[in-house]
Amino acid sequence: MEQANRPFDFASGEVLLVDKPLRWTSFDVVRKVVNAIKPLKVKVGHAGTLDPLATGLLVLCTGKFTKRIAEFQSQEKEYTGTITLGATTPSYDLEQEIDQRFDLASITKDRIRHTASTFVGEIEQIPPAHSAIKIDGERVYAKARRGEQVLVKPRPVLIRAFEITGIDMPHVDFRVVCSKGTYIRSLAHDFGKAMDNGAHLSQLRRTKSGSFDVADAWQLDDLIAHIRAAGQ
Repeated sequence: MEQANRPFDFASGEVLLVDKPLRWTSFDVVRKVVNAIKPLKVKVGHAGTLDPLATGLLVLCTGKFTKRIAEFQSQEKEYTGTITLGATTPSYDLEQEIDQRFDLASITKDRIRHTASTFVGEIEQIPPAHSAIKIDGERVYAKARRGEQVLVKPRPVLIRAFEITGIDMPHVDFRVVCSKGTYIRSLAHDFGKAMDNGAHLSQLRRTKSGSFDVADAWQLDDLIAHIRAAGQ
């Protein structure tokens, strides 16, 4: 890894690629890096949230490079993961318990592949009620967790590729290439509805963001150890 062979210049600006661990929030990762580079008073931010139950590429920017966060956020993303058919959850993923089950007798592999193809292109997507979008200045997941009805408006997103990479019912493995602002949880939920069934996202990994690839990312513990060993 190129970054492992040189000292960091956090103030002038660095782009740090991190393979986010499971169950960590994106902010947890930022905070861990901030604590590692103290006492330097340097800004650190991330270019695109990953849910706690997702793993994979998290792009961090430090110092003057934080001005480029919007640029990096706007870039196309690639994800791999697993959709579980025959059951839904209120959060569209495994954050919450299953609330409804469906018979899978009519679901065939051909139908799964055909349905995936219908999502390719520009589509209207409603973000999950359990998401970080703000309504009236408050995150909608906070409203949803209080049991409030949340009305989130649909918005256009671009699905450039939705490839089915494996089927082992009820689990469907996939690769998606999509625009900024796409919720893969919503894609999984809508995928189930399109087959008159139910589905939720059971595994997710971000593999690319623009030209950045998770293959070039640090494991978080290794990055922190490298920063501390360099005395930064």
